[in-house]
Amino acid sequence: MRVMVGCETSGVVRRAFAARGYDTWSCDLLPAEDRSNRHITGDIRDILDDGWDLLAVMHPPCTRLCNSGVRWLSVPPPGRTLESMWAELDDGADLFSKCWNAPIPRIAVENPVMHKHAKARIENYQPAAQTVQPWWFGEPAFKATGLYLRNLPPLVETNRLTPPKPGTAEHKAWSAVHRASPGPDRWKFRSRTYQGIANAMADQWGGFAETAALQAAE
Repeated sequence: MRVMVGCETSGVVRRAFAARGYDTWSCDLLPAEDRSNRHITGDIRDILDDGWDLLAVMHPPCTRLCNSGVRWLSVPPPGRTLESMWAELDDGADLFSKCWNAPIPRIAVENPVMHKHAKARIENYQPAAQTVQPWWFGEPAFKATGLYLRNLPPLVETNRLTPPKPGTAEHKAWSAVHRASPGPDRWKFRSRTYQGIANAMADQWGGFAETAALQAAE
């Protein structure tokens, strides 16, 4: 089974699928952090027709698509123009739409809750199938992750932890993603997939897709 992990530089999800024997590749505009020869440096939109069985797009640029950034479409941040904000929205929506409607049997796209302008620009838009947390999969962290799924089941939690009480030092540690300091690598830290979630994706989606493909071939 051929698996493409789009918009990932860390290699976390790619390695999880590869460890289970799948022919797995990743693709991003940036090179892979682990310098893997199973990574394609380029635009994911250019290789969607290359015969993949499963597509997992993990961290597509979503700044202009998500609700938290909709205000910039009315009043742009300092140094930016409304024209550039809307142009970035159009490009982000095009990327999401091309991946979501790719000629691939099973697709998962990670993205936050979108505003109405983003939804209107995406062909065959559907709401996220589920929102997961790292602590459902044995990772002591808070990071709500929306998953848009086509022909794939929602992830089932594998090792649910008990979140610490607000105001405690442990709760603060679990909130590291949200409390990340500004800086050039902040996006990298905030976008990285937790290993527990990657393992669940590989086990559950990989197994589901493989079984479905075998049944279709019978």
